[in-house]
Amino acid sequence: MCQHQPPCPTASSADRESARLVAHHPEQGWSLLCNGVLLFEDTGELLPDGQVIAPHRPAVTAA
Repeated sequence: MCQHQPPCPTASSADRESARLVAHHPEQGWSLLCNGVLLFEDTGELLPDGQVIAPHRPAVTAA
């Protein structure tokens, strides 16, 4: 899918979020990466195979 050099990380790679943006819709809260991953503003992900990755924001601690 990726035509970049060097190629973007695949959807199954640990660093999949570093792939280039193909489409960005901040008003809707999502972005499509070159590797087919849908990345949501809450840090959740939808992989091309349908697998859902739960949001993984750092936990906020009360002071």
